[in-house]
Amino acid sequence: MASGVGVNSECLDAYQELKLGKKSKYIVFTLNKTNTEIIVEKKGATSSTYDDFLADLPEAECRWAVYDFDYEKEDGGKRSKITFYSWSPDDSKVKQKMLFASSKDALRRSLVGIATEIQGTDFSEVTHEAVLDKVSRGN
Repeated sequence: MASGVGVNSECLDAYQELKLGKKSKYIVFTLNKTNTEIIVEKKGATSSTYDDFLADLPEAECRWAVYDFDYEKEDGGKRSKITFYSWSPDDSKVKQKMLFASSKDALRRSLVGIATEIQGTDFSEVTHEAVLDKVSRGN
């Protein structure tokens, strides 16, 4: 069921900058104060590390995020996959979890070109190793 929440155009602009312009490494999305629109909460600089990204995911609140995940294949070839994260920690409020879950599709459908989707309920599910395993399976 969709929540009826809209996607702010700034979200799409930020995503295009990440995808095409490589002007940021990641984007963290959240809901506005009235829970009517998905907005950009933070953009990570191109020099940001994966640890910087994880530090921007709150321990007890839901978020969505997009991360430009770079890795190397066994043959030495470099790869990059745009990865979508649904961050819904076990400690977040039930109402927030439900609203984020029902609003995810509006954001996810508007972001064309996502290679992999990650669901995270605690930090062990979004470690670099766990995500690397998932993104590199498709090769």
